[in-house]
Amino acid sequence: MFFFFVGGLEQQVRQVLKSGVGRCLNCNSRADLVEYEKVLKLFFVPVWRWPGKEPLMHCNNCKLFFPQELSFPPPKIDSSSDAVSESLRCRFCDRLVEPEFRFCPFCGSAI
Repeated sequence: MFFFFVGGLEQQVRQVLKSGVGRCLNCNSRADLVEYEKVLKLFFVPVWRWPGKEPLMHCNNCKLFFPQELSFPPPKIDSSSDAVSESLRCRFCDRLVEPEFRFCPFCGSAI
């Protein structure tokens, strides 16, 4: 008898608690403080979900979960250049974008 099993365990974002409160360890883009859940999948179908123990930081760019203690602090931005820099930066991957673009050329999200 031959048995073939395809399954896995992954973490998924359940709810964003605070947006942009830190920086990712891996790619240095913005990271959010989130509640997460662990999901057991069999044949790529979610079968069982259970909540995580404590909130974690989650990077939207590289999808990394990591503890809040290891996060880099968000960068300080001058209030005078705040409006200009926010309009020229993608809010998802935090890269500079030309003002005439409607979509980010790096991650594809709407500006």
